[in-house]
Parts: sequence; C-alpha cells; structure tokens
Amino acid sequence: MAPPTAFNFAQHLLLANQARHGKTAVIDDLGTVSYGDLAVQVRRFATGLRGLGLKREERVLLLMHDSSDWVVAFLGALYAGVVPVAVNTLLTTEDYAFMLSNSRAQAVLVSGALLPTLQNALALGSHEVQHLVVSRPTSALPEGTIHMANWASLEPGLPASTLADEPAFWLYSSGSTGQPKGTVHTQGNLYWTAELYGKGVLRLRESDVVFSAAKLFFAYGLGNALTFPLAVGATVVLMAERPTPQAVFKSLVEHQATVFYGAPTGYGGMLASPDLPAPSQVALRLCSSAGEALPRDIGERWSAHFGCEVIDGIGSTELLHVFLSNRPGDVRYGTTGKAVPGYEVQLRGEEGQVVTGPNEIGDLYIQGPSSALMYWNNRDKTRDTFQGVWTKSGDKYSRDTDGYYTYAGRNDDMLKVSGIYVSPFEVESMLVTHPAILEAAVIGKTDADGLVKTKAFIVLKSGQSLNEEEVKAFAKAHLAPYKYPRFIEFVSELPKTATGKIQRFKLRDKENSV
Repeated sequence: MAPPTAFNFAQHLLLANQARHGKTAVIDDLGTVSYGDLAVQVRRFATGLRGLGLKREERVLLLMHDSSDWVVAFLGALYAGVVPVAVNTLLTTEDYAFMLSNSRAQAVLVSGALLPTLQNALALGSHEVQHLVVSRPTSALPEGTIHMANWASLEPGLPASTLADEPAFWLYSSGSTGQPKGTVHTQGNLYWTAELYGKGVLRLRESDVVFSAAKLFFAYGLGNALTFPLAVGATVVLMAERPTPQAVFKSLVEHQATVFYGAPTGYGGMLASPDLPAPSQVALRLCSSAGEALPRDIGERWSAHFGCEVIDGIGSTELLHVFLSNRPGDVRYGTTGKAVPGYEVQLRGEEGQVVTGPNEIGDLYIQGPSSALMYWNNRDKTRDTFQGVWTKSGDKYSRDTDGYYTYAGRNDDMLKVSGIYVSPFEVESMLVTHPAILEAAVIGKTDADGLVKTKAFIVLKSGQSLNEEEVKAFAKAHLAPYKYPRFIEFVSELPKTATGKIQRFKLRDKENSV
C-alpha cells in the first residue's frame, strides 16, 4: 500500500511505535534510548530547528558519527520539514567545503569530535551556514555554537505537513567514479524501501537486534540501522568507531545481534581475522551484504562457519536501498538474486535494446518507487541517470536460465579482450579464492602490441607470499585463456571509497601515468 499524499516519514515512525514506549529503540556507545524517549527527542529537535528560523526545504548538513543523536537529528529534521544532507564522516575538508557550498546548507549538525574538521572546511570557501549545532562536544564550544543537549527541555512540536513526493533529505553519491553528486530523495522513498525490502525481503521482526557495519550516512546503512528496524519496532545497535573486524566482533558478541549488515570487503577481512568468534558466541539468524557483489567463496565460507545465510543484494544511492537481491531460504552464492518485489529490472545492450538471452551481458536499468528525484544542480547527469520511469545503474549484469542475475562489473570497468567482454569482477572473485590472496582488483592494460589484456593488483594476506607465475598458474587453471591476468602487481592496499568499493579508475589513472 502506497503512503498517503500528505506524509511525513518521521511522524509515520513515531506513530507506528506508540505502543512500544518502554522498549529499547537504540543502543549506542553511551547507553540506550527507548522508543518513548526517542519520540520526545525527535519532536524537541524539530522545535529547536524551527527556533533557528529554518524554513521548509532549507538544507542542514548532517556530519555526525553514528549514535542516537544521529537518529534524532535526521528524524527531527524530517519532522520539521527541513532537509538533512547526510554526509560521510571520513572525507577531507575540501570535500566538506564543496558539499557546504553545493547544498547551500543554512546550518550544520555536527559531532564534537568532527567540529575542528568542519571549521577548517568552513574557512576554505563560500557557504551560507549560519548555525552550528554540536552533538556530544569533546571540549568547550566556540561562542555562537549550540549544544544539542540544550534542546532537551524544549516543548515538543507538531510535524510539518509534508507530502510523500516532496524533497526530504539528500545523500551524496560515494564518488566511485569521481565528483560526488547531491542525490535528492523524498519522504515516501524511505517508506518504500522499508516496506519492500526491510519487511518484504529481509522479514525483519520486532524481536530483532540489528547491527550494521555500514554507517548511517550511506544509503545502505540508513535503511539497515534506522529505516528498517524502526519501521518494525526492532532494536538498533550503533557505534561511532570504524567497523574493524575486532570492533564488529565485539558488538555482535556483546549485544547478541540477530541481524548483521556488511560489505564484501568487511566479510573477507573478518573471515581472515584470527579473532573470528565461534558460532556459539553470536546469535545471528540473518546477514546481509551490499556495496559490491559478494564473491561466492566469501559467502559460502561465512555460512559454513556461522550457519547463517548472507543475503547478497545490489542497491544504489539513487534507488536508496537494495532492488535486486537473494532471499532468505533462496540464496545462490555468486549471483545477486532476483528483482525485489515492487521493482522491475531490465538488461539493455549497447544500442539500448532489451537483452533477453541467457548469460548475455547488458546494462542494468531499474524501475521502482524509491528512485531519487534528481542530482542537485546537475541537469546533464540527472537526464543521463533518471530516464523517465527507469533509472540507469551504471552496472553490467547477466541473467541465467533460472532468472538469477550475476554481476559483471561497472560500465566503465568492463574490458574487451580478444574481442570478447571480460568482467573484472569475475577475475577478481576467482583470484580471492586462493588461500594466500586477501583482495584483488583487475583493470585493462595495453600490451606491447597495443592490445588490451587484464592486469591484476593483488593484496596478500598477512604472512603469505606468492610470485607472479604462481598467480598466473592459479588463474589459468580456473579461467578461460583470454581472461587470466597477463600482468600482476602486488600492492599493500587497494584504493576504495568509504563504502569499500574498489576505485578501479584510480588504478587506471596510475597505470596510465607510468
């Protein structure tokens, strides 16, 4: 059922949880917040924003570490009809300066630990920021800034009379191919992802305790750790620190999370860790993966260890969450499953024709109710991505005879070797099955004859050693002759976005500059 025309998502969540007044909604580094307290804090925060003179649809930058304050700030802004622009906490001052200018934010909601970085960004360029609201300051606040705790005694306000289709919040794209883009989402988009994926596919329960390694400022993390669990009355575990394997293990064991969300890089790192907990130490019933396609080997090894399926799916900032996914009880590792009910997907060839042949690679297009409105002030890229009811993903996929979709790489990552398309992801997935290899990234390299061949950048596991010929021999034994990497380079790490996506364009740029 679609949300009504007049719809405020924050109000929708608060009303849905009225009967859970005393139940724990959020557990963070400082303690717990009940659903009743969360409702009061959200309404008071909205009053505080209005008291600053902020008007409907004006933007506020949200630069905060994961905590109950993040949840309150995001929902409080939605409740007030103000537009939160949630941004990555791991970026540079230059990135923040760009986002402040691009979004025309009138205020910033910032964690105390990030305040110095923000102040440096404010000093770099032009912006319209008039107010700083600080969560959990780590030192005395500069004059003129507002301690978020000061709003704890304000009178709870009424929700803004927003529409389901009006701009509600922004997320910046991860920048895996360059400059981030301000992606504008609606009040209704949050509702749709919770209904179609959180409830429809993952089947989250009120009794669940959920923990997401992906942070709230990511589209994936926002659904995982806010939209989905609060929509069913579950309990969310949040932590401010980076999700290292040790930090994740500690949280899973201490809080006995039943649902865990991660990314392929994280799952691989955890499996390689000597601190991997025993199955008896955790309470996992379901795991989720997104960000990049999950290699079959990683999914199978995780399931073999914990006895818990990893539901691999693909989503995007533009669609807000996962639209193509495996299902509980129907996991086919090595594939991304089938379209989430409520979404339609198409594969299209180079001339735009719909690809219907089995195992034929095509560009992935999606039609669904959670598509963003646009990229802010970027008409050309908006037109290129949002094509009528269809959204172009930028990914290439194939579909097998049973209807399961398999990832074949990004449009700009696909290689043509000996006249045949080669998926970098296919080669990478095979390479990481070697017991000595932790990660791999594959790009095209022109050989002495001017022909494109595959080159692999290899990160070895700690204490392991391999040489080029050993890698090539392993690849030849598992790949078609034209696919195996002719060039091998061992590196200590791979360039990635903060979501863990490999930035192959940086490897290509490095190769071309040599």
